[in-house]
This record gives sequence, C-alpha cells and structure tokens, in this order.
Amino acid sequence: MDVSTWIGVTREDGETVGYLEPVTPDYDTVQPRTVLGHPAGEPCDYLAGEELLCERGISELMQYWKLREAPAALAGELSILEISPHGIVVADALLTKALMPGEKATIGWPDLEGYLVPAPR
Repeated sequence: MDVSTWIGVTREDGETVGYLEPVTPDYDTVQPRTVLGHPAGEPCDYLAGEELLCERGISELMQYWKLREAPAALAGELSILEISPHGIVVADALLTKALMPGEKATIGWPDLEGYLVPAPR
C-alpha cells in the first residue's frame, strides 16, 4: 500500500496520533488510521477524522497485544517497543517490564494485515 498519501495528525505537543488515508482524491472523505495503521472507525470527512484521532490519542501503545502466527517465544502478551517506517517492534510484555532481554519481532508498518491484535483482558 502506498502510504505517501496519508496525512499525519499531530496533537498540540507535536506527537503523531494517527493518519488520515484519503478515500476520495480530494481528501473530502478519509479513513482515520491509528499510529499502527489500523482503521479507527469508519471513513468520514477530514475534520471529523482529525478530531477522532486527537481524542483517541496514543493509548494503544500502552495496551498489550498478541501476534497472529506467533513463534513460541512470543505467544504471550506483547508490548510495543518502537514504531517507525521501518516497522513495529514488539517483545514479551513481562520481560520488557522487568527490563529482561527477550526475543523481539518486527512487524511491517503499517500493520494493514492485522498481525497485531489486542490481547484479551
């Protein structure tokens, strides 16, 4: 997918809270996307998408995640360590919290295939 047309949405402190993917060439209708690239709601007008992403913020970075088709070392709850155009880096949440070394995985950014799913709580 060509993400070059996505527009980053930032809050007042400069933190990127998501992206607006154009659904129509004039950006009249956009698909709000989280910082992971996951859809955030339904397509809407530009202003509504921007407001939605600002209200959501980046709380998903603090959530625990599961990795579809995970290797055994990463089958439990995962924490997001890093997000960049080079990928989304995740590792075992408990080991990360304890500052212990452990296996890491990198998922392509944006995660349009949905390899990361929220861990059940």
